[in-house]
Amino acid sequence: MLDLRLYMLQRISALLMAPFVIGHLAVMLYAIQDGLSAGEILGRTQGSLLWFLFYGGFVVAVSVHGAIGLRTVAYEWGGLRGRLLEAFMWAVGAGLLIMGMNAVWGVTYAVSPTVGTGG
Repeated sequence: MLDLRLYMLQRISALLMAPFVIGHLAVMLYAIQDGLSAGEILGRTQGSLLWFLFYGGFVVAVSVHGAIGLRTVAYEWGGLRGRLLEAFMWAVGAGLLIMGMNAVWGVTYAVSPTVGTGG
């Protein structure tokens, strides 16, 4: 039963990631096409709840999807079983979530001394 739930959760997270990927690519193409610098991009994302929610949702979906996928790899190729397998999945998910949310916070709300200075 747990395997079916994880299977469905991974498929749902993939469905959620698809529009995030398309949105991210569209934003990156726009930024590249207009020749925006990192400072200009941060100037547009700093203090934005919308960008925080967009990329925060993206990170959550990726963390869930990646942790379940790596759990499957660890089971099939690494031979992990039982509690060690579950601990591995939770550790991977938590690691991805922490690193991703740290990046999202840095782009949307952390104070950057270079925003608006061109460097």
